[in-house]
Amino acid sequence: MDYEVAIIGCGPVGALAANFLGKSGVKTLVVEREIDPHPLPRAVHIDHEMKRLFQAAGLIDAVAGDMRETDGHLHLGADHGVIRYLGTVGQERPFGWANDYFFYQPELEAHLRTALAAYPNVTLALGADFESLTQDDEGVTLRFRGEDTADVRVGWAVGCDGARSAVRKQLGVALDDLGFEEPWLVVDCEVDGPIAFPDVHGVPEGADLQRLSVMLCDPARPATIVPGRGNHRRWEFMLLPGEDDAAMMAPTKVAELVGPYLADVPHRIIRAATYRFHGLIAERWQVGRVFLAGDAAHQTPPFFGQGMCHGFRDVANLAWKLELVLDGRAGPSLLDTYQPERDPHVRAVISSAVEAGRYICMLDPRDAAARDAGMRARARTAAPSTAADLIPPIRGGIVAAGTSGAGERFIQPLVRDCGGTRLLDDCTGGGWRLFVRRREVHAANDALKHAPELNITLIDVDALGDALSRWLDRHGVDAVLVRPDFYVFGTATTDVGALIAEIAGRLGLKAPISAEAEPCH
Repeated sequence: MDYEVAIIGCGPVGALAANFLGKSGVKTLVVEREIDPHPLPRAVHIDHEMKRLFQAAGLIDAVAGDMRETDGHLHLGADHGVIRYLGTVGQERPFGWANDYFFYQPELEAHLRTALAAYPNVTLALGADFESLTQDDEGVTLRFRGEDTADVRVGWAVGCDGARSAVRKQLGVALDDLGFEEPWLVVDCEVDGPIAFPDVHGVPEGADLQRLSVMLCDPARPATIVPGRGNHRRWEFMLLPGEDDAAMMAPTKVAELVGPYLADVPHRIIRAATYRFHGLIAERWQVGRVFLAGDAAHQTPPFFGQGMCHGFRDVANLAWKLELVLDGRAGPSLLDTYQPERDPHVRAVISSAVEAGRYICMLDPRDAAARDAGMRARARTAAPSTAADLIPPIRGGIVAAGTSGAGERFIQPLVRDCGGTRLLDDCTGGGWRLFVRRREVHAANDALKHAPELNITLIDVDALGDALSRWLDRHGVDAVLVRPDFYVFGTATTDVGALIAEIAGRLGLKAPISAEAEPCH
């Protein structure tokens, strides 16, 4: 093989995949037809889980300074009063990072590409356009056209080439339409000052409109107003029946739409473009040795800011599995768990976004008034929630179903670390980690001596502070095994050996390993 893995497309999703594989030592080819990152903003939001992935990939110092931390999402009804609040003001941060961050995509893409230079095992081929692929039981032959046409032989390929994915079309994969399509105008501005929110009322105490993603569910014209990093702001306006895309993008119309929010605040329009917001999911995410990830595999309405997050979760899921398979520590059947894990996960969140889109896009004033009354009544009795609560556990695949907490995202508290405090992952490292109470350390170590070579790090939770012990208490267990992508494989009470035996059997590993109970690294 020329390369172990090829990634087709070096947008943010493909670039993060390449960073994970590069860090793992996988010989990787990244192919991108554009020489430079796209110069205009597209995605603008990520959540705490993505910050943790950047942390794991060694990228956090590069990207963190260009991101703006915010406080959640606020939905306003037809009367501009609050009907739904998914906010984080005053709440704990169980995963170590804030729940919402906004960024400027050209900057993020540049950081992710630049980081690839640190990996001699990663080749970045810019200006190369994917043409075709063929595959057999041993690998994939890819054809690219740049200055010359070239064929490349790889073990596995990942199509991260966007919503119009040429890889998906080449594979003949159809899209499952979730029945949502609405036209919206997206306007990006540089704004030198706070924006105005006319007539808004009922904002929860402590919430700052300047630090929230605000959804205006007004039948006169649904709109979204989101913060960005620095002085970047975005508006999204729904096109009403009969409105023409070109007319809506005209400078005078754009100025009319954003004018009420800007008053006398200096600003500059960066771009105005119309989009169709979709809910689409690929019917197959894997065909032989070729995978789809990111927008090539799914597209979501943007109402919870999860589009890019889905793609990052895809490649985080694939990267550790590819590493095990390429190292010979697991069979190729491990990769068959990719779609069964990711498809239900993505489908649940996109379905929530589609559901929100249906009530956001209501244009009948009577229907909107009934919606507002019903949502306010439910909000009075519902427990406080955040957008993070929309993310479900992994239900199938490589999880020990039936054990408490299996498939959940594992916490990342600040922990005691050799006299100081650090985030958990910085203290313990990544990869497979087995967290156990001190009384179970010796039993766990004995179990690991008879387990396959998974390179599990054994960690005494009593050495790291109270947060991990409270997590175990809450689930009524003595041990938790966490996957490299920070999802819980499973938990155990006293019989840690059974948990180790289960993961060994699930992965079909055979070589012996050893592990040390060392909480500080």
